[in-house]
Amino acid sequence: MSTFLSQIANGLVLGSLIALIALGYTMVYGIIQLINFAHGEIFMVGAYGGLATLTYVLPTAIATTWYFALPIALVAGALVAMLIAVAMERFAYRPLRNAPRLAPLITALGVSVALQEAMRVFYPGATAAIPFPNLFIEGTLVIPIGDGVPIRYVGILLIVMSLVLAFGLERFVERTRLGRAMRATSQDRDVARLMGIDPDRVIVLTFAIGGALAGVAGVLYGSYLNNINIDMGFQNGIFAFTAAVLGGIGNIRGAVVGGLVIGLVKALGGQYLPGGTAYDYVWIFVVLIIVLVFRPQGFFGESERVRA
Repeated sequence: MSTFLSQIANGLVLGSLIALIALGYTMVYGIIQLINFAHGEIFMVGAYGGLATLTYVLPTAIATTWYFALPIALVAGALVAMLIAVAMERFAYRPLRNAPRLAPLITALGVSVALQEAMRVFYPGATAAIPFPNLFIEGTLVIPIGDGVPIRYVGILLIVMSLVLAFGLERFVERTRLGRAMRATSQDRDVARLMGIDPDRVIVLTFAIGGALAGVAGVLYGSYLNNINIDMGFQNGIFAFTAAVLGGIGNIRGAVVGGLVIGLVKALGGQYLPGGTAYDYVWIFVVLIIVLVFRPQGFFGESERVRA
């Protein structure tokens, strides 16, 4: 039982991380129907932005004090990721907004490779994994169930921040003026323009929010695993895209649930299903296929009505 509950805890931590990245995927798709395959690299760049701030900007006394270092690194990672996401939208996607859908998709793959190679070339030591400091309280909380279920404090922080940010984003989209503009633009861009909404401004805002959330996720990922590398965006980006599809792409709540499901499937599948950790990716996509066969729109997605 303790092993089972420990894997549940590990799955929730991984799922919370994936959910934060998936929010960017689902928001961008909901507004402009674009699968931004470079979003995983935004997550990676945010992690490097936070690490660069800790390493090259902050004095050692501040960088080694968690209650100063953590918020500064989170803000720095979010700002770097947000700036890259906004620049990506302006120079890579906006000129192709009225092009066939294949063009921005291929562009996204090109931007993904370009960001990886730029980081490899320009960040010192990025050709290999780079150590990342733990930015939260050291230690482990042992939940008194059975023989005890350990979970690191930084893992608890990741779960809490993921749920709080997702809840805040959902409230923002549902209850603010800009949120209403985002929903109007996602439903019909031309009609929204007639109502006085600037679709370009809404799309930039969407990329900025998605990038900031990915940057926060990147810093928390580095703090949890204590290292980062330029390939981490591709793997976690695939997980995040799968989570968005699983939950119903375009749905914020669905992205969170999809991320948690993938985290739990990976953790429990690697422990209990045939093949162990060598096949945990297989079980994730088996679950995705089963869900899409019986509910193509995902957990929270709505069926599209095709009119004659």
